[in-house]
Amino acid sequence: MRLRILILTLESDRQIRENASKLRGFFATKFSDYALLHQHNVDRLVYSYPLVQYKVIDGTPMVVGINEGAEVLKEVYDKFDEMRLGEGVYEVVERGIFVQDVEFGLSDKIHAYEFVTPWLALNQKNYMKFYGLKSRDEQVEFLRKILTGNLLSMSKSLDYQVPDRIKCDLQVRMMKNRLKDVNVMAFVGRFQANFLIPDYLGVGKSVSRGFGVVRHVAACD
Repeated sequence: MRLRILILTLESDRQIRENASKLRGFFATKFSDYALLHQHNVDRLVYSYPLVQYKVIDGTPMVVGINEGAEVLKEVYDKFDEMRLGEGVYEVVERGIFVQDVEFGLSDKIHAYEFVTPWLALNQKNYMKFYGLKSRDEQVEFLRKILTGNLLSMSKSLDYQVPDRIKCDLQVRMMKNRLKDVNVMAFVGRFQANFLIPDYLGVGKSVSRGFGVVRHVAACD
């Protein structure tokens, strides 16, 4: 299937040090009437794949809209001249907007990706299972299954029926990160899959807050 993707980048008058959660908070507060910007519906959290995702890549704020999320971003992207991110206020001096229709889904080729930001693969339940595994091979296989599940869940939310088996492999290492002022275990590195994922979409947990951002590296025969 094809997805409509809008990527909004924002340049400020000074270096931005805050994370993607602060960027999400700014948009959620500034444009509270748009449920897709904050994933709350009448004070109830919406647990589907976010159609608007916030990232800070190399100090540059980025907002990615998918399908309906792209349309919402078109409406609001030029409706502010500064951003309040936590305690900092940043003047917006330049905006970049890029819209394209891209392929998403199972592929007859193996595609390689890198995690641009840490991948949150583990929840509280499978965190304990992961640390109970005795060998590195068992841990890698466990993470492969989680990654496959992430892609299946993402596909379901985007109304894409995966027609065949997803095959994937990964080369990742663990690192500590912070989520909502709590230490969490995340992973960085690369993975390969017979699946097309548009650049800068997130995979795994907390993708609306900038985790699990992927970028295409190469396609293999």
